[in-house]
Amino acid sequence: MNTFRPKLWTAVGAAALLAACSPAGEAGDAGEKGEGGTAAPAAAPVGEAGETAGGEGGAGEAGAADAYRSVAPESRTALRLAHLRGFFLIAREVQKAGSADEAAALAGQGMLEVFDPARAIFVEAGVDEALLREAATKGDAVSLDRALANIDAARGKAGGDTAQVVAGLTGVAAGLYSGVVAEGAVDPIEYQHSYGAALSAKAEAERARNDPKIQAAKADLDAFYKLWPTVAAPEDAARATPPGRVSAAASRIQLALS
Repeated sequence: MNTFRPKLWTAVGAAALLAACSPAGEAGDAGEKGEGGTAAPAAAPVGEAGETAGGEGGAGEAGAADAYRSVAPESRTALRLAHLRGFFLIAREVQKAGSADEAAALAGQGMLEVFDPARAIFVEAGVDEALLREAATKGDAVSLDRALANIDAARGKAGGDTAQVVAGLTGVAAGLYSGVVAEGAVDPIEYQHSYGAALSAKAEAERARNDPKIQAAKADLDAFYKLWPTVAAPEDAARATPPGRVSAAASRIQLALS
């Protein structure tokens, strides 16, 4: 088996992703206030390809940013909440498998990747940061369930077009999955981040199961969820589920939901 080189998670990459998702002037994109009242650094500029001006931001982040750009501005807060939910959903699955530490790490990555660059937006939407931080520290069932309930409550109040949010999540999942296999090695962290977005797409579709567009895409959505066969990345992920297959499946869903 090839040696795996884990991805280095940084605030720069997270800021780049969320900067690509925000209309001009939206809170949280250009130096929102931190807890101590000091201004946080502005997000790095993102080009059309979803990369930072410095050339950072891999294919996964670029794909996720493209998914955000495909969603109307009035649905982006809903997509942010649903994207964040995905990290906590996969954390909960990992916790069920018996690893609270790994679950806490996944929840923490969700805070870094999605919450922190747009903190003001999430707080305004009704997200209880303390609950989420607790889950990202403990990784236990109780704290994760409380965090998920809070995110779901905020999502329920956010409105937005659910079909667009589901389509956006499949784009996020496919974009992140494009970074799962690199140089013959499998990135288990990117696999789980991608799987989390797929789990959130499933939860989102369940919220609007009677929506005619969701019903029309049901078969494609059911097939999409099955592209992640296990909670942990399989060693043969490149053969079992090549990135192109995930991308094609997401495109079919997006077409059905458009």
